[in-house]
Amino acid sequence: MPRSSEHPAPPVGALLRRHPHAGEPLSCVPVTEGLLNRGYRLSTTRGRYFLKQHLDAPTADRATITRQHRATQRLHALGLPVAPPLPDSRGRTVAVIGGRCYALHPWVEGRHRDGAQLTTGGSRRLGALLGRVHTTLDRVMEPPPAEDRHDSARLEETFAAIAELIRLARSHRPHGSFDALAEHRLRERRRLIAQHAHRRPPAPATAGWVHGDFHPLNLLYRGAEPAAIVDWDRLGVRPRAEEAVRAAAIFFVRPGGELDLEKVRAYARAYRRATGADGAELAAAVHRVWWERLNDFWTLRWRYQLNDRRADPQFPAVSALAVWWTREYDAVRDAFST
Repeated sequence: MPRSSEHPAPPVGALLRRHPHAGEPLSCVPVTEGLLNRGYRLSTTRGRYFLKQHLDAPTADRATITRQHRATQRLHALGLPVAPPLPDSRGRTVAVIGGRCYALHPWVEGRHRDGAQLTTGGSRRLGALLGRVHTTLDRVMEPPPAEDRHDSARLEETFAAIAELIRLARSHRPHGSFDALAEHRLRERRRLIAQHAHRRPPAPATAGWVHGDFHPLNLLYRGAEPAAIVDWDRLGVRPRAEEAVRAAAIFFVRPGGELDLEKVRAYARAYRRATGADGAELAAAVHRVWWERLNDFWTLRWRYQLNDRRADPQFPAVSALAVWWTREYDAVRDAFST
């Protein structure tokens, strides 16, 4: 897989000609975080900026990016910690150069924090922040379409995916400890799904606008306070409480695959207060996200089907979480809903 330093240099000169207020370029350094798009720290004679190249096919067209930009501008105007793009001399926020889409954002000083670095109070503030995001999106976006469905994973599709991934893991060369763990976890997951097949959840009754990818690498902190929610590429209509559960499962997972349920409870209570969601809504979301996790193998798909190993470090904890969550199902549900 090519290293980020081997990517073609972005068209800094052409971009800055559209942003004369930004000055002349001094340096442009790739940012290492991020799995779907490319980012650069751009230094100029006028300051520092974040240059984003949109590559993820489902969200990399000009119309979709413009909608995201307008949403962040409205959220920023209402006091949410976001970093809207900077308009060029003609008021446009998306530059299409050489068939690629780029956007220039202010550079936000800050650092990423996962759940282990958050106190209980910080976990509470995180839940309240996501709740504000959801309620404010309701104010700035058009009403979500009523016909959107979000059906849960189907057994026949999951079992076919498991069989294919086992085949790929077994035949991978050189065959190492990662491949052996992958085979073990896939067989274990197949047994668990068969055991709990009767618990496949129905489609959720309601959905709303969500960030779509709320996790530690998309939130910058300055000290103990959130400074900017970034990467709004997956802005869309989905069950809101599921995003709250999904985010907690990323922020608060421990290396061994367990969730820090004390912090989860503080986070979830703050989220419920901020949104007005009740315990039953969170409990139903926990069930759907648990099922999603049982049936999801994205890290292995990246490795074996896309030949992309950037997600490999996440696999041990992610795969262990599904097993632990199944065993501790009641405790997890109660942490979110009571």
